[in-house]
Amino acid sequence: MQQLLGEYEVKLDPKGRLRLPSDLVSQLGEVQAHTFVVNRGFEKCLMLYPEVAWERITQEINQLNQYNKKNREFVRYFYRGAQKVVMDSADRILVTKRLLEYAAIDKDVILSAYNDRIEIWAKDQYDQMLGEEPADFSDLAEEVLGKPNNL
Repeated sequence: MQQLLGEYEVKLDPKGRLRLPSDLVSQLGEVQAHTFVVNRGFEKCLMLYPEVAWERITQEINQLNQYNKKNREFVRYFYRGAQKVVMDSADRILVTKRLLEYAAIDKDVILSAYNDRIEIWAKDQYDQMLGEEPADFSDLAEEVLGKPNNL
């Protein structure tokens, strides 16, 4: 699977379904019958993982020492609400009411695709998060990605 990219504005239908944009569907390829896992994100959003990405991530998580309390808590919180979803013939996925409530998703939705996953945000929450962007993104980039200069 290639790297997923893009920001897409979509609508939630009355049954709790989201239609994935055709550009995003084409990025997913034909590898896996478009099966995903959706769960709660680290922030107030949902995460949509293509099944192959989910399997890779959970292999790493499942190797954590379950006798360590912090590990157990992390595993419990990571898996909370996780459910398998399959894209239908109209490129829609069904999201449970409980997950939608967690992310305060009502109708207007932003899908933010990066790397091997897709964040699902309520549009107003996404706009608020973007509004809290650091004043100097270059400082954040240096802190996260910068390496000491070995001169």
